[in-house]
Amino acid sequence: MLVGKRMSHPVIWITPDMPVHEALNLFKREHIRRAPVLKGEKMVGIVSDRDLINTSPSPVTSLSVWELNYLLSKITISDVMTRKVLTVKEDTPLEEAARIMADNKIGGLPVMRDDHVVGIITETDLFKIFLELLGARERGVRVTVLISDVKGTLAKITKSVADLGGNFISFGLFTGEDPTNRTLTFKASGIPKSEIEKILSSFVLSIIDIRE
Repeated sequence: MLVGKRMSHPVIWITPDMPVHEALNLFKREHIRRAPVLKGEKMVGIVSDRDLINTSPSPVTSLSVWELNYLLSKITISDVMTRKVLTVKEDTPLEEAARIMADNKIGGLPVMRDDHVVGIITETDLFKIFLELLGARERGVRVTVLISDVKGTLAKITKSVADLGGNFISFGLFTGEDPTNRTLTFKASGIPKSEIEKILSSFVLSIIDIRE
């Protein structure tokens, strides 16, 4: 799955000369947490809601409302935006975008086509994909097991479930306890929990969790 299929678009963007308080109102109105900053058609930065909130004065300030409004009107996006922006392309794999976000502790990446912003992929988009991958919105028997990292193990498990009329809703392989094993999580329908538990005992190291 590629970024271009799951990015948010069209992009809500702002300009470098927009006052911070106007950007805050825009973020609240559009329910967004970050936006690319464009000057003409060129992206010159990115700003997050945290950047905007950190710019706002403390509630214990001794300044009057008029003084605060005056000062805030002088602070623009160019004063608070991040100028060095990490980006991805439409054909970037989703897992690569997730890796970049995790490694750099950021919540979103502008998506570029040539030199133009065509979308943004965010942590919220990735959370939705995670729900789909694990079949969180579908009913079935959810299983987590520890299996040997040996060729053919997955084939035996999937064949056994399918032979009993089970239909896989989701299927994910994760890091195990050490290099010799892996953690397998799947959800299947059309087969009782007791039957799945019975057939798995022949192929897995341990059943970590099984539930309907």
